[in-house]
Amino acid sequence: MNFDPAITAQEALARAYAHDDLGDTQPNIEETEETFSSETGLEARRAYETLIAIGEDLPQAKSFQEFLIFITWQQVTEETIPRHFRKGVQLTGQFLERFGSQIQGTDVYERIVAIRQSFKQGLGDRVESIRDEYDRDAFHGGD
Repeated sequence: MNFDPAITAQEALARAYAHDDLGDTQPNIEETEETFSSETGLEARRAYETLIAIGEDLPQAKSFQEFLIFITWQQVTEETIPRHFRKGVQLTGQFLERFGSQIQGTDVYERIVAIRQSFKQGLGDRVESIRDEYDRDAFHGGD
């Protein structure tokens, strides 16, 4: 990856605050993200899991979903276990299904594809054709 996932996460979160419909969850997101960013260990893991749970209720909040992808990479670096790599693959797949056609050719698209490859590599999967596979699926309606 030729970008910093932590910085990219913060940029996505700023866009989510400015543009996404976070509604009354925004104060909880702000507090939980502060815990995630400033703590380590169990407290950071709990904050991460809370943010993921909030994201499940906000599937169309594009920038917030992008934020979740990049904090999942941060969680991988904190706690390198298969569950986090799988979560990253899941989140990136959902993101590309929902928003891929809207963002194709942008920096966001390139970063999502790159981090998806990294998540898959962490699981030992071959990744050389992820972009080609997505492009084929995008035109044919998925798997």
